[in-house]
Formats: sequence, C-alpha cells, structure tokens
Amino acid sequence: MRVFTTFEEIEAAVGHEIGTTDWVTITQKRVNEFADATGDHQWIHVDVEKAKGGPFGGSIAHGYLTLSLIPWLGSMLFNLQTPGAKLNYGVNKVRFPNPVLVGSRIRSTVTINAVIDIPAGKQLTVGHVVEIEGQSKPACVAETVVLLLS
Repeated sequence: MRVFTTFEEIEAAVGHEIGTTDWVTITQKRVNEFADATGDHQWIHVDVEKAKGGPFGGSIAHGYLTLSLIPWLGSMLFNLQTPGAKLNYGVNKVRFPNPVLVGSRIRSTVTINAVIDIPAGKQLTVGHVVEIEGQSKPACVAETVVLLLS
C-alpha cells in the first residue's frame, strides 16, 4: 500500500505504475445487486439461463459495474492522506474492450498520470487498466480525475 501524504509525493509519482491489485471474482450476486441499484436489468446481466444462449455464453457484468469498482480497487494500492478534501471529479476516458463474464476474476493496474495545479489545490489523473484473468484484452481502461483540495 502506497500512502501519499503530500502533493510533492504524488507529483514525484507521475508516470509511474503504483502496482496491481489482487484478483477479485465477479459474482452473479454482485451483478444482480448492481442491477437493482441502477435499474439496469438487461437479460445479458441478470437472466443466467437466457444469457447462456447469448453472444458471450453466459451472463456478463455491467460495464459500469466494472468502472464503479475502480475506486475500491485503487484503494488496495494507494491512499491519499493529503490535507483537505478529496473529490471524485470525473473520468476523462473510459473504454470497455472486453466483457466480464460472471465468475471471472479481475484486477487493476494503476498509474499516476498527471498532477496539475488548480486554484483550489491539485487535479490528479490516475490511469486504470482492469484486466480479466486469462484474457488478452482488458475489461476496462479508464483515466479518473480526483480533485485534491488544499
């Protein structure tokens, strides 16, 4: 676990890979709970029997479920203990190159991409590549943005 306590420590990490998380299994229970939370009950996610005959041979996680796990996955690797509030500001880029079949294991590799000055503090961009065990194409590639207020 990498702990950043100053803006200077974060700036020194720009361009560096922080690490790769442990593997996490995507369960049907998690997919169903995400469907309930978002109202997205498309059969490809929640109807296990119908999904077996679908394009992927089984039910798949929502792309946005995979994206929503990024903060949690990142917390396995680094912690921001800088002064002031930390706010999720958005996502610059997101792609879902490969669906995550239920039962698959995923993990994320995290890189600090940039730190820029803003009037209220710093804007941090973090790169995430969420891979699927045994697959050549990742499940998700994203660049998240966090405001670090001073």
